[in-house]
Amino acid sequence: MLDPIDSRLLTEVQKNAQLTSEALGAILNLSPSQAGRRRQRLEAEGYITGYIARVDPARVGLSVQAFVQVQMASHAPEAARAFASLISTRPEVISAWTLTGEADYLLRVWCVDLPGLNRLIHQVLLPHPAVARVQSQIVMDQFKADAALPV
Repeated sequence: MLDPIDSRLLTEVQKNAQLTSEALGAILNLSPSQAGRRRQRLEAEGYITGYIARVDPARVGLSVQAFVQVQMASHAPEAARAFASLISTRPEVISAWTLTGEADYLLRVWCVDLPGLNRLIHQVLLPHPAVARVQSQIVMDQFKADAALPV
């Protein structure tokens, strides 16, 4: 169970995962050792699952972000496993969800350019035997960046 200090700690490390125990303690009005122990406990209990750096896509040559909806022709367990295995090997697919509704999967992808997105759709996704239909929406602008979870 999270107490209010734990919730504040999670909020702060989502803003800046590089906070030292000293800085985190100052924010939370705790000693550095108390803040460090709390963070370690939240890591050990699985509340904090890892730390990442956010990279500017444009700076690394990625100019096309898209959401790709995939409708499956087959819902057999083997087909789902094969599709999930394919998706796990594709670096341009940065996240994937299973959905209710018409589409079975939603993929968030980053590609260098439109031909790269076209190759992903026509040479990777559509040829998969379990895929019936693919629909993509190209992101024109992201006016709110991926945000921290509201804890």
